[in-house]
Amino acid sequence: MQVVEANGARIPALGLGTMTLKGDACVGLVEAALRLGYRHLDTAQMYGNEAEVGQGLRAAGVRREEVFVTTKIWHTHLAPADVERSFEESLARLGLSSVDLLLIHWPNPAVPLADTVAALCRTAADGRARHIGVANFTIALVEEAVRLATVPLVTNQIEVHPFIDQRRLIETCLRHGLSVTAYCPLARGAVPADDTLRRIGAAHGRSASQVALRWLVQQGLVAIPRTANRDRLAENLAVFDFVLSETEMAEIAALRRPDGRVVSPPHAPRWDV
Repeated sequence: MQVVEANGARIPALGLGTMTLKGDACVGLVEAALRLGYRHLDTAQMYGNEAEVGQGLRAAGVRREEVFVTTKIWHTHLAPADVERSFEESLARLGLSSVDLLLIHWPNPAVPLADTVAALCRTAADGRARHIGVANFTIALVEEAVRLATVPLVTNQIEVHPFIDQRRLIETCLRHGLSVTAYCPLARGAVPADDTLRRIGAAHGRSASQVALRWLVQQGLVAIPRTANRDRLAENLAVFDFVLSETEMAEIAALRRPDGRVVSPPHAPRWDV
């Protein structure tokens, strides 16, 4: 598995997103993904499936140190005491003593960012989170979080796919040594239907989804596609043995549009990215 290095972290370039996966289906998909070769699992308190992700991890029989596990603190739990309490609950649900990456899931304008970042840094200082980062942070918030952090931040997890323009935000993250983790990399089903991506895929004997994922990892980004279809697990993973040309990369980048976003923030739009 190719990795992305950022401020001391080595993050597998492609992981399994688990949002909306529940119950036994989630356990089975996590186990199947790990047996196929996935080594990066992404969950969150808000997903309500941390316990199932942990069960799937144990069922796969893969050594814990081989799997990069990410979870996230929901925006209602960002006061320092809530960070501590909710993170301990996450660890208990996962059945783990530590995670590889702990993120602030969304910023909360009602809680001082300095307080949240300080609490986040403490989880890294005591070893319960090997690395820390943020998600859905704007350029200004990334700059502020980097300034406040006493432990290096390693990623900003944001919506990235061919139909959204995140160039300025990505440039800001990379300038500070943060990786960018792309969620919704298939734009919630819009990617497979796109004619340009299908045409490029046909030229490589690949699907439109594989082309979109390759476009991300070829830029040095991390992608965490979610699927409830076991057959798609192998398809999504098979993006490291072909290369898109500069012309094809540019064609895909040209698909961005002003209305390309597929995710809305859970609170005030001024926190949108």
